[in-house]
Formats: sequence, structure tokens, C-alpha cells
Amino acid sequence: MRDTFFVPSFGNRPKSLVGREDVINEFRLSLQSEPGSRERAMLLLGQRGYGKTVLLHEFADIAKDAGFIVASPTIVSKDMPLRIIEKLKAYGKEFLHNPTKKLTGGNISFLGFGAGVQLQNSDDDRKSFASQLSDICKIFNEKNKPVCILIDEVQGNNEELRQLIIAYQEMVGEGRNISIVFAGLPSAVSSVLNDHVLTFLNRALKKELPPLKTNEIAFYYKKVLTESGLSVDDDIVKKAAEETQGSPYLMQLIGHYLVLNYETGMNIGLKTLDKAVKAAKEDFKNDICKITLASLSERDIEFLTAMSSFGSECSMTDITGILNCTGAFAQTYKRRLIHAGVIDQPRRGMIRFAVPYLQSYLSEQNS
Repeated sequence: MRDTFFVPSFGNRPKSLVGREDVINEFRLSLQSEPGSRERAMLLLGQRGYGKTVLLHEFADIAKDAGFIVASPTIVSKDMPLRIIEKLKAYGKEFLHNPTKKLTGGNISFLGFGAGVQLQNSDDDRKSFASQLSDICKIFNEKNKPVCILIDEVQGNNEELRQLIIAYQEMVGEGRNISIVFAGLPSAVSSVLNDHVLTFLNRALKKELPPLKTNEIAFYYKKVLTESGLSVDDDIVKKAAEETQGSPYLMQLIGHYLVLNYETGMNIGLKTLDKAVKAAKEDFKNDICKITLASLSERDIEFLTAMSSFGSECSMTDITGILNCTGAFAQTYKRRLIHAGVIDQPRRGMIRFAVPYLQSYLSEQNS
């Protein structure tokens, strides 16, 4: 069958956002809060494949419906400040005019966006990013249009991100009606918060995306597959949901392969489920596990490899024994990996993998 139900690709928007109703409602309420309030700056933390980009696009639609001028999700990069200004101008063009721009040749296109347009620089073009952003927000605010900026793939020690956060802080002080959302890996967001220049952001609303609940995934599978004309028993959707380990990306992958392996006129049985899970795990390990390890140090990986020999969970005593290291040394790397969101601590003295199938991936790599 052709899959028209699941979208297992980064940033693709599924037809339904499973298990994210709470954070969506919090964002919707934040837009109703007073400008400058803590809720107007949100930090969205989540592991790879947890749907951060999808949520940002959902937030963009919500903000537009609430009357905001929206700079759609922009990835942190060298040209991020320019892209934000361009997006705000493009979306809010009916509220802008710029008589200081002079046409010097070519075809006319709004605000200089179009082939063949050459515009003479105005004084605005020589202003800093913070000044330009403040000016454009002021124009929108004077016409009762608040502004929302959405930033994806937050990185620590990034000058462009630093410029934006400082600009936002200044605009809050100026009373601008603006909202901002940052999304990124827990370690990247933490690095930004630890930047001594950006302590202002520590007062922002922090939302960490948890794993999805198994029963929510099972309900979604049953609903979508049944409505699509596919026959599946409750025990199969429950097993499929359990195999996702709460990962939204794995949920999409397994659902995708269930559809592709479905034989018309037959129930989705264990054979189909096993094929789907196997294919989904391979994709997940390449797309998530491999990339996760690539961002870590050799010592981090040595620590994780030691963990993998004990299964999904082990004690710190196990680690110090297999690495033949001191407790202080092991604690240092435990903190680093918790900080990076790769492992967590279910209870005192115990640690476990926070990334699905990372333990089996490491075991396979070292077998």
C-alpha cells in the first residue's frame, strides 16, 4: 500500500500531534498573557525525533490565528537575523511602507524581494539588527499587531542567537508586544542559559518534551489504521506502541512500515508488525542513535559503551568497576550525559539510556 497517513521525516507535520496537547495549550495561553511576561518567552527542550520542529510550525499557525505577525520557524545560522526581518516583512507587508527606498532599476517587487530589483540602501539598512527588529515591531504594535518569532535548532555559543536574545530583552524593556520561542536539544539550550550575557533568558518558561505515553500511541494507531480501512487487533497496536518507547519519530516510522507491509484483505498480524519494527529500528538507529553519538566525546562514548554491557539500566558502581575509574570521574561523565539528554537517572545510584535503542546500537557496534 501507499502510505498517506504517516510522515516519518524530520520537520514533516503529521495529521495529528499525539500527546502534545498540554504544551500546545500553554503556548496558546502564553499569547494571551501580558507583553513582557515570563510566558511570552518559551524554551522548548526535546531529544532528536521528539517533534520540536513540528510543534514550532503548529505554534506559528496558532499565533497567526491569534492575530500575530509571525516569523515562521527559523534555524539558527549566520543569516538568521536577516531571515527573521525578511519573514516579518513578508508576512506583515500590508502594514508596512518604506518611502525611503528608491528604485534604481529592474522590475518592481514588494520590499525588494523579486528578480531584477535593485534598491538603494536607506538609513534603516545601516542600523543594527536589534534596532531594525525593534523598529519593525514598533510599526506592527502601533497597528495593534503583536509579533511572534520562532527559532529552531538552538546552538550554544552562537553570536547570531546572542544578538536576537539581547534584542528581545531590549524590546521587552521598550514595552514591545512580542513573543518568542526557542527550540533545541537540552544540552544546547542549557549552554545558552549558562551564557553570562544571556542570564535574562533564565526567567523564560521552560518546557521539556516528555516521551509519549504508550496508551496514547496505541489509541492513535488504532484510530488512524481503522479509519484508513486497515484491519488490526488491539494487541498488535499495543505491541507497536510499546516498541516506539515514547518516541514520536519512531511512532511515525513504525506506523509507516505497518502500512507499507500491509497485505490487502488481511489483518495486521505479528509478522507484519515484526517487519515494520525491524525496518523502523534500522532507520531510527541511523537517523538518531548514530547522530547522537557523533556529537559526543570519546570519553562519553566509552562511558555509554560500558553502560550498554549491562542492558538499558545499570548502577554507578557497575560503571566504575568496568571502567576501572574513580567515582568522581564517573560522576563527571554521568552529569555530562544527563545534561546532553542521552541518559537519565530513574533513582538514586542508577542510570539508564534516555534515547531509545541506543543501548542495542552500541552493543551491535562493539560486537
